[in-house]
Amino acid sequence: MSSKRPGAKVSRIKTGSFERRLSLTRAGLTAGTRMASHMATNWFSSKDRREERHRAMLSNQARFLVDELGRLKGSVVKIGQVMALYGEHFLPEEVTEALHTLEDQTTSLEWPAIERVLKAELGADRLAELEVDPEPIGAASLGQVHRAVRRSDGLELVLKVQYPGVADAVDSDLNAVAQLLKVARLVSFGPEFNDWLEEVREMMHREVDYRLEARTTEKFRTMLASDPRFVVPRVLLEFSTAHVIASTYEHGHSVGSREVRELSLERRSALGEAALELFFRELFVWGEIQTDPNFGNYRIRIAGEEGEDPGYDRIVLLDFGAVQSYSDEFLAPVIQMIRASYEQDLEAVIDGGIKLRFMSLDWPREVLEKFGKVCMSVLEPLAKDQFEWPEEAVNRHGQYRWKQSDLPSRVARQAARSAISRYFRVPPKEFVFLNRKLIGVYTFIAVLHSEFNGEPLLRKYLYGDGEETPDASATSQSTKA
Repeated sequence: MSSKRPGAKVSRIKTGSFERRLSLTRAGLTAGTRMASHMATNWFSSKDRREERHRAMLSNQARFLVDELGRLKGSVVKIGQVMALYGEHFLPEEVTEALHTLEDQTTSLEWPAIERVLKAELGADRLAELEVDPEPIGAASLGQVHRAVRRSDGLELVLKVQYPGVADAVDSDLNAVAQLLKVARLVSFGPEFNDWLEEVREMMHREVDYRLEARTTEKFRTMLASDPRFVVPRVLLEFSTAHVIASTYEHGHSVGSREVRELSLERRSALGEAALELFFRELFVWGEIQTDPNFGNYRIRIAGEEGEDPGYDRIVLLDFGAVQSYSDEFLAPVIQMIRASYEQDLEAVIDGGIKLRFMSLDWPREVLEKFGKVCMSVLEPLAKDQFEWPEEAVNRHGQYRWKQSDLPSRVARQAARSAISRYFRVPPKEFVFLNRKLIGVYTFIAVLHSEFNGEPLLRKYLYGDGEETPDASATSQSTKA
C-alpha cells in the first residue's frame, strides 16, 4: 500500500451502491449541464478563443468531479488514481492533472470502525493476542495501516486493514466513474477505452484481493531470500484474512529522506544498481512485475542502524498488491526491442513495436524510423556506445549520472516534437503498465542521485554475461507457476 500519514478522520465510508451512484449521477448531470451550456455559448467565439475557453472548461469540470470523487473515498478514489497514472492515452490532459490531486487524499477511518473490522475478521480471541496501536501510520484509498505487537513474544507487526464494503463496491464504482466521465463529456467511449476500463477493473479486483497479495508477498520474499540487498516483509497467516494482511514491521527511511541523501555516492549508486537489477529480474526471469512505482512502496534500511548488518544498505519492498504477470507472447517482442535497441538494430526495434500493436506497417517510413529511434533512446543509460551521452550526464569517471541526464523529460520532448503523435495508437494495456514501471525505476535511481553505467547489468540478463544468470534471451519464466 502506497500510503501517507493520515490527516483528518471519518467515522464511515459511503460504500452502499445506491448512495454512491446517487452522488456520482448527481455530479455527472451537473457537469454535463455545465458542459452543454459552455459548448452552446462558446460556439460564437474565435477559434483560438474557443480552444482556450474549452481547455479552461475541461480543467474546471475535472476539478469539480475530482472533488466529488474525493468525498466518496474508498475504491472511487483508487479508481481515480489509477486513471491518473494510466489514462494519458484516453483522457484529456486537464482531466489526468486533476485526477492526480486525488493522491493527496489522506483521510483515515476512526479506530472504532477499524476495530470492528478486525474483530469481525480475526475474532476477539485472536485479536486479543495483539496490542494494536489505534493511530494509523498510513492511510490510502482502500485501507489503512496500523502497527501492532504480538503479546507473546514482542514481535512487531503491521496490519493492513481494508475499509469495510470496499471490495464489494469495485464494479459498481468503476461503472459509475466511467458513466460520470461520459455524462460530463470528458471522454469518448470506444473499443480501446472499454478494453482499458476492463483492465482497470481487473487491477482493482487484484488490489482488494488481500489473500492474493499475501501469497504474492511470500512468493517475492522466497525469490529474493538469497539476495541480501532486499527485504520483503514476512506474512503472518494466523492474523491475515480476506480483508486484513498481517506482516512483520520492517523499518527504513523514505527514499528522499535526509539520511539517504547523506549516504556516500558509492552507497547510493549501489542502491540504484540494486533497483535496476530487481526490475531486470522481474522482466527477464520471473515475468512478474510490481507495476506501482510509487515511492511509498519502498524504504531504505541503512547499514549499521538498529543492529542492521553493517555490510549492506538494503531496499525494503512493501507493497505487492499491483503485481502483474506477463505472458511469453507479450514479453518476447518487448525483449526483442530491448536487445535491438542495445544492438542499434532499428529494423528489429520497429518489428517489435509492430508485434506489440502500437506501431503499424502502414505508417510512413520516416515516422516508423523516428518512433524506433525514440524507443532506442530510452536505453541511453544502458548503452554500449556511450559517446552520445549528453555532457552533463557523465561524471569524471565516465559513469552515467541518472539525475543530471534528465532522460525521461528529454525522451518525452523528442516524441512530442516528431510526427509520432499524429499516428500513435493506444499501446496494449500491458505495455502501458510496463512503461510506467520503467519510468518509476529510472526516477527512483535519479532521486538517489546514483551514478553508474547500466550496461553490464543489461548484458547479464540479455546474454547471460558475467555472473551465473539464466539466459534471458530464452525468456525463462520458471518461477511463474
